Amino acid sequence: MEKILDNRKTIMCYVFIILGALVQAVAMRLFLIPGLMVSGGISGAAQIIQFYVDWPIGLMVFLGNIPLFILGWRYLGGTRFALRTAFAVTLFSIFTDGLAFLLPAQGVTDDMVLLALYGGVLLGIGLGLVYRGRGTSGGSDILGRILSRKWGVPTSQAYLITDGLVVLASGFAFGWERALYGLVVIYVSGLSAELISEGNSILRMALIVTNQPDEVSKRICTILDRGVTILPGTGAWTKQSRPVLYCVLSRSEINILKTIVSEADPSAFMVIGQANEALGGGFQQLKQD
Repeated sequence: MEKILDNRKTIMCYVFIILGALVQAVAMRLFLIPGLMVSGGISGAAQIIQFYVDWPIGLMVFLGNIPLFILGWRYLGGTRFALRTAFAVTLFSIFTDGLAFLLPAQGVTDDMVLLALYGGVLLGIGLGLVYRGRGTSGGSDILGRILSRKWGVPTSQAYLITDGLVVLASGFAFGWERALYGLVVIYVSGLSAELISEGNSILRMALIVTNQPDEVSKRICTILDRGVTILPGTGAWTKQSRPVLYCVLSRSEINILKTIVSEADPSAFMVIGQANEALGGGFQQLKQD
C-alpha cells in the first residue's frame, strides 16, 4: 500500500512539472518575448542572444542548462533532483519553441505594464508548479543553490546576483525601460511562485508566559486541537521560574487563542510571530519525495 502511495505521489510530481513547464512557456510566448522583458536565468540570456542572432530560444535554454545540470549533479547530487530538473528543462524548451507556431508572435497586448504583470504572474505560477513537483527550472535555480552551498552565499543574494546580471545585460540590448520592467517581472513571479508552491496559509507561532500553564495548554489542546510544548523559563529580574508555552497555529486561530489565554490567565504575557512553514505535528507532512 505504501508503495502505491509513493507511486501516486511521484506521478503527481511529474504532472505538476509538466503543467508548470507549459505555463512558463505560455508566459514567455504571450508576454515576455513579445515585450522584450527578461526574468533572469538562462531563458533571459536566450532572449538577449536571439535579439542578435535568430536562434530558437527553447533550444538555447536546453543547451545552456547542460553545463549547469552537470554542475548541479556534482555539487547538489540526488538522482531525483537530476531527473526532475532535466525533465522540467527539456519540457520547457520543447514547449517554448513549439508554442511559437501556435501563439501569436506579437502577443496579446502592447501595454508594458500588462505584459510585465501577467507575464510575471504566469511565469511564477509555472515555477510554483514545478517546485511543487519537487523539481527546479534549471538555470539560476541550480547556480544559486551551488553558490549558496559551495561558497556560503545566501540563497536570496545568489538569485539576485545571477538574475541581476541577466537583467543588466538586457538593459544594453532592449533598453533600460524594459530592463526595469524585467525587475517587476522577477518580483511578481517570485511572489506568485511562493504562493503556488507553499500556499497562502500564513502560520503563526505563539510564546505564552503564564502562571496557569496546565489550564492554558489544556484549552489549546481541546479547543484548538493543537499541540503545546512547555519550555522551562526563568525571569531575569525576579529570578522566578515560570513555564513558557510554545505552539504553532493558523492565522485564523489566533483570535481564539487570545480568548483562551485571557480567560485562563488575564495576567499572562504572550508574543505572536509569523512562521514560514510547519512540518509534521498536524501540519504539512514532514517526509518529502
